[in-house]
Amino acid sequence: MPDYLSVKETAEILSHSEQHIRRLIRTGKIPAEKIGRQWLIPSSIIDEFDSEDGIAYNNISNHSRRSFNKAKIKCISYFSGAMGMDIGLEESGIEVLLASEIDDACRMTIERNKPDIALIGDIRDYDPFEVKKKAGLSQEDEIDLIVGGPPCQAFSSAGKRQGFHDERGNVFLTFINHIIALRPRFAVIENVRGLLSAPLVHRPHERRGFGYPPLTPDEEKGGALNHILDMLLEAGYGISFNLYNSANFGAPQVRERVIIICSRDGERLPYLIPTHSDNGLYDLPPWKTVSDAFEDLKCSKHDFVKFPEKRLKYYRMLKPGQYWRDLPEKLHKEALGASYYAGGGKTGFLRRLAWDKPSPTLVTHPAMPATDLAHPTEDRPLSIQEYKCIQQFPKDWVIEGRLLEQYRQIGNAVPISLGRAIGSLLIKYINKQDIHTYPDFPYSRYKDTDDISWKKQILERTRKRRLSKQDFLFES
Repeated sequence: MPDYLSVKETAEILSHSEQHIRRLIRTGKIPAEKIGRQWLIPSSIIDEFDSEDGIAYNNISNHSRRSFNKAKIKCISYFSGAMGMDIGLEESGIEVLLASEIDDACRMTIERNKPDIALIGDIRDYDPFEVKKKAGLSQEDEIDLIVGGPPCQAFSSAGKRQGFHDERGNVFLTFINHIIALRPRFAVIENVRGLLSAPLVHRPHERRGFGYPPLTPDEEKGGALNHILDMLLEAGYGISFNLYNSANFGAPQVRERVIIICSRDGERLPYLIPTHSDNGLYDLPPWKTVSDAFEDLKCSKHDFVKFPEKRLKYYRMLKPGQYWRDLPEKLHKEALGASYYAGGGKTGFLRRLAWDKPSPTLVTHPAMPATDLAHPTEDRPLSIQEYKCIQQFPKDWVIEGRLLEQYRQIGNAVPISLGRAIGSLLIKYINKQDIHTYPDFPYSRYKDTDDISWKKQILERTRKRRLSKQDFLFES
């Protein structure tokens, strides 16, 4: 993705006038850098932009559980977002008693759709047993499941990957400490693929290699996850994890997330049970497509951001499933501008979705230059309504907030069917039912992302590190 946008591009993406954007720059509400006579705005601010012209928020207060029906399988949800994971769990028979969220728009969404459950804010402000009380549980009551997807930016391959030294990484450790203190029967942790390789401590690249000591275990790839696993294993939990492509569980979207499943009885649970596969593997139904996702979508009004006019020129030349490389070759440099010389495949530039394939991963803004998500045939990005379909939100589930905040909530959510797959596995395990396994099933596009293969890699790196340390000491 380009690092900067012009004032005009920013205005078009945010649906404001250029004059308004310049005023926000002058007042410091949008950071910008002046190069010559042109202001350039970091593209990263688009997701976080909070328009002064937006709606006024209701101040949603923290509150305890308001309904006390007796739940058979009780769940507490941390970092709940728009509750994609939780909807899937509830569809499988697990009841969510409490949600935790600090984002105002997400809190409005939770309160609108699930007003009877408890709602709290920053978990660092709560003792674990306060959380349990808010959920309407006594200290003697057992929690069946704690689930959460801690903020992933600290481990994302697109970010600085500061891990637990990032403020968001610190809240990850608070979450783990809450699990250990409350001792639920099961815990489920969801995160990005970057967690598999993130170090616990980052050593700058200029301080590696010849003349420097070998990386320590905490500085090695996977050090952050290894630290988390050690904490949970020491608490007596059995653990399994894998990187899962949501398309294998019925989502019309290729979206990969690490799911860690922990069991208090010390047993290692099987992997999630796929319901679909690419190319009919194991005689499972084929992946769902964008066409499948939109099949029941009947709405007269679509809410969406707009593409800059200069991009529409090229979209009008593209068919479903095509992207910038499908333009006439003489237009490639013109269409991509400076990004033409950037590395990588640049598959997200000027990208129309295909009708007959799953959607790419939904992002928090569908009109950013390098991650375009254009409708297969219409000259616009995907709408909020189409986002909801691809993430499988129920039709009556209301996403609150401004337009960009709605995109962000849905784009950050766990697809409903992935949450349902997690719940289904746990229900089968609780009821001592047979759990069908699929040997060598390609759960994601990547290799060695399951707990067994991952641990083998860690052990091999440990062996090599010891040899490197011996060589370093000998040379010194």
